[in-house]
Amino acid sequence: LILIGGFAQLLAGFLAFRKYDHLGGAAFLTFSALWSSYGATRIIAATCPSLQNTTLPSGNASHLLPTSMAHFAASQTSSFNVVLLCMALAMELLTICFLLFTLENLPLPFEIAMLSVFSVICFYGATASLANSMFGKDLMMMGPPLFTAESSKKDTEDPPPCICPKSHCTSGLRTIADLLNTGAVCGVPTDTVYALAASCKHPQAIEKVYRIKDRPQEKPICIFISNLDQLRAAAPPISPLLWEFMEKVYPGGIGCIIKKGEWLKKLGVGAGYSRVGTQDSIMIRVPDLTVLVHLIDMTGPLAITSANPSGEVDSTHHDMVISRLGHKLEGVLCDGESDEVVASTVVNCMKIDEGGITIVREGCIPAGKVMQIFESVKNK
Repeated sequence: LILIGGFAQLLAGFLAFRKYDHLGGAAFLTFSALWSSYGATRIIAATCPSLQNTTLPSGNASHLLPTSMAHFAASQTSSFNVVLLCMALAMELLTICFLLFTLENLPLPFEIAMLSVFSVICFYGATASLANSMFGKDLMMMGPPLFTAESSKKDTEDPPPCICPKSHCTSGLRTIADLLNTGAVCGVPTDTVYALAASCKHPQAIEKVYRIKDRPQEKPICIFISNLDQLRAAAPPISPLLWEFMEKVYPGGIGCIIKKGEWLKKLGVGAGYSRVGTQDSIMIRVPDLTVLVHLIDMTGPLAITSANPSGEVDSTHHDMVISRLGHKLEGVLCDGESDEVVASTVVNCMKIDEGGITIVREGCIPAGKVMQIFESVKNK
């Protein structure tokens, strides 16, 4: 059917050129090429915008292609329904009208009847498509799909290997929080790059993080808290200078290494105390990302490390996390592109009162800026 339709359009274009109707000939030849290449539904949507303003000599039935045809056909490319089938057949009959016109043997009643039928189909199709798309339901019937013209990406994709809720949905946030609270490991967005998260109440989950990443055991894992008030409530032995420095850098892409102690259990670290940080130090960070802060409020402190196999580049989109580690995770909180392309800057503050601070890892915050903040706090 597609080949026959394309041949008919090709013949109409050839005869149009023979009749010195170059505009009409170009229109029919374009219609023929696209018909043969993409099939019935794609061709109507693709060619109508170029044909809708075409003006052909008087008596040529194809000069009345309405603008509404383009809008209707473009909205129907996903399935070939009854209305679209009628439009495709009417278009072929218009081609016959043109062929008869070139032979000067086109009966006027036949031309009027064809134009009337085609106009009614276009008007109904455009009106139905507009009404159905505006109200999100079938107010005007288009007929059942006769066959699927093209499959959507979602239909052809394999299902994700883990639960992947959206970060902007409250239900999605609760889903990930419930998973973390039951000892699962999930991928989460941060204010820098994507990370793997495990609840500090479940040491087995933190152990699993090491296995998922193939992370060396000697490399410690930091913790994230939602705000500095949580840290104050735990009453760690922190000097006024360190408090002042933390107030300047939190929330944000700087993590501070401080002395570890029993105060972490007051913070809510729980059974995972021995699996975060080192024996005498712990890195703490307060992220500057609302969705992650809300998640931490629902779970308590989280053990965090970058969501990538050890030694590889950081993940800057939830799709990267899913494709690289999704088969090993229980869930990934999808938040699109990350705010940064590198991880946080790590600052050793263990000897801040004695000799200053040390940049352990320069990340998204330049080392010079960190030192500038420290000097301003120190001078104050």
